[in-house]
Amino acid sequence: MSEIAKTITILMADDDPDDRMLAQEALSENRLANDLHFVEDGEQLLDFLYQRGKYAESPRPGLILLDLNMPRMDGREALRHIKGDADLRRIPVIVLTTSKAEEDIVRSYDLGVNSFISKPVTFDELVDVTRKIGDYWFGIVELPKNAK
Repeated sequence: MSEIAKTITILMADDDPDDRMLAQEALSENRLANDLHFVEDGEQLLDFLYQRGKYAESPRPGLILLDLNMPRMDGREALRHIKGDADLRRIPVIVLTTSKAEEDIVRSYDLGVNSFISKPVTFDELVDVTRKIGDYWFGIVELPKNAK
């Protein structure tokens, strides 16, 4: 993994503490040494991105992992805000959700998501998915510098 990959902050928006813990373990298993932050709903996600309240000192993420089904503000609404903001829309967003509904897939892409992935059932499958995410987003594609 390149040094640039290690400097990319990952922000995961997911209300399930078990899913957050498993994602952290899967990323660690793949030796992705990225700075990883968590929020629990769409409102916290936007606060983090806009550096509001307790997130006033938050770093600009280079990649967002977004669950669709969260309380207060769901992932669809948060995605609409992110991709509708000229300052945030360049941040790649990967929907990582339990949904496999065609409606959710189509709507997510219509809102500008970069990738849609159904959450794997087993931990080994999650490790494999996070490895592929790391390989692709940090090893293959060129991402814009996230200057503030």
